Amino acid sequence: MKPSAFTYHRPDGLDEVIDLLGASPDETKVLAGGQSLVPVMNFRLATPEHLVDVNSVAEMSGCVRENHHLRLGALTRHSELLARPEIREHCPLLAQAAVFIGHPQIRTLGTLGGSLAHADPSAELPGVAVTLNATMVVRGPEGERRIPAHEFFVSHFTTSLETAEVLTAVEVPVSDGRRGSAFLEVAARYGDFAMAGAAATVAVGEDDTVTEVQLACISVSDTPVRLSEVATVVVGQRPTPDVLAALTESVQQNLDPLPSLKASAAYKRRTAGVLAARAVERAWRQATRRNS
Repeated sequence: MKPSAFTYHRPDGLDEVIDLLGASPDETKVLAGGQSLVPVMNFRLATPEHLVDVNSVAEMSGCVRENHHLRLGALTRHSELLARPEIREHCPLLAQAAVFIGHPQIRTLGTLGGSLAHADPSAELPGVAVTLNATMVVRGPEGERRIPAHEFFVSHFTTSLETAEVLTAVEVPVSDGRRGSAFLEVAARYGDFAMAGAAATVAVGEDDTVTEVQLACISVSDTPVRLSEVATVVVGQRPTPDVLAALTESVQQNLDPLPSLKASAAYKRRTAGVLAARAVERAWRQATRRNS
């Protein structure tokens, strides 16, 4: 199928993007990589009258380290998450998750900002953003504001972006010291949407016991589910089989998944708990090797 007719805009600056969005917000969509938007338009599930292509907007590009954060432009491609040395070094969880995103063609065009703004609860990057306590940088008619990741995702395909606002950048903490990360998911086929997934970061002390855990699961609710408080069961300990079993059970007890066409709620709950424990263990192993 083909999309319905629309007017195409390709602004050069962010102010022009915001003006275009504000002119007819209900009839305007932002185009970055188009990996989510174009299929929806082809099936006539979305019929915007105006399409604003932001690929020429320099303010939405780039990767810069600022103090203890990496500031990633919303136009950062999924392939860049894998290829950029500074991302792999300072925020490896992004690279670990990007491996699971679609296929090479999709990763070449798809963008970080597009995935986050699309807010698919089965997508990898929203879960990573919540795990990392990332900050979303958005611009609108009233200026710039910053939104914590766990407040950014509201429901299925819904964010806290307001009228005429656009996501311009994402700030993620730099991984330093004895800290590791891991991302795992289960899908029907490689490149498909996840039936369940988990992202974790772990910090360890000199005795290799866990000092901090950040954990989130995807594809088990209408938004990524933050489980860092649940994961404190491993703090002060090493992730032995007994500790990981306790973590698995705790995660499962705190999930109330929605079933999908390919996975029942029970399957999602069981799988997410196992993946969460495995992700924590893998992150711990990485942390104990780092700077040791």
